[in-house]
Amino acid sequence: MTLQGKTLFITGASRGIGLAIALRAARDGANIAVVAKTTEPHPKLPGTIYTAAKEIEQAGGRALPCGVDIRDEGRIATAVAETVAAFGGIDILVNNASAISVTGTLDTPMKRYDLMFAVNVRATFVCSQACIPHLKKSSNPHILNNSPPLNLDARWFAPHVAYTMSKYGMSLCVLGMAEELKPDGIAVNALWPRTVIATAAVRNLLGGEEAIRGSRTPEIMADAAYAVLTKPSREFTGNFCIDEAILRSEGVTDFAKYQVVAGAELLPDLFV
Repeated sequence: MTLQGKTLFITGASRGIGLAIALRAARDGANIAVVAKTTEPHPKLPGTIYTAAKEIEQAGGRALPCGVDIRDEGRIATAVAETVAAFGGIDILVNNASAISVTGTLDTPMKRYDLMFAVNVRATFVCSQACIPHLKKSSNPHILNNSPPLNLDARWFAPHVAYTMSKYGMSLCVLGMAEELKPDGIAVNALWPRTVIATAAVRNLLGGEEAIRGSRTPEIMADAAYAVLTKPSREFTGNFCIDEAILRSEGVTDFAKYQVVAGAELLPDLFV
């Protein structure tokens, strides 16, 4: 199974993991709705929805840049309608967009708390809600959330309880929706990296260049996402996948190609 002719609605697709997933699908000839807020170049963040769309088309796909603040459910609904009008439907939703603040309780401003819950939890729910009627018409529909395995050990909460709650909210959507949507044949799964991934968030918020040295590239998440999204949706749902584990199950043995710096000691992700 490939993603040729499939339509993916990917949030946070202007850069990082979202763009890498889009480019991997584009190599099959997929259609991509590039759903993100960055329409003008940002001084600290690479790419816009338009530069991402150009890369997708150069990789062999078709792209629809959609300027969306995913806190706005009205704009999400419009972007979904635009995607269906452009490509005839939606086969896959990737809830990738995320807000992060790895801060303790006293150091988390409520404005940042609200942003994390609006982007991570609420937008995941709203995008799923908007796409499900179209996914029901697909022959192999998938929802994939960029969120960690559920584990209620206190050590995952203590350092950054607000962020953990918001990311676990995305994972709870997987837990509930996978069961809810099983009769419709819609797969709902989560994907999370075993190591830190070299993204703008890591460079700007989580350790800078030193953390980047111990990271893997977004392509490992893209390849793992591809492995999940090409599985039969009625047979693979409700799973909390780790990128390396899912690729090993596909027979991948060479992970050195994903390292930013060859031979560097890899940093484990926050929830692994």
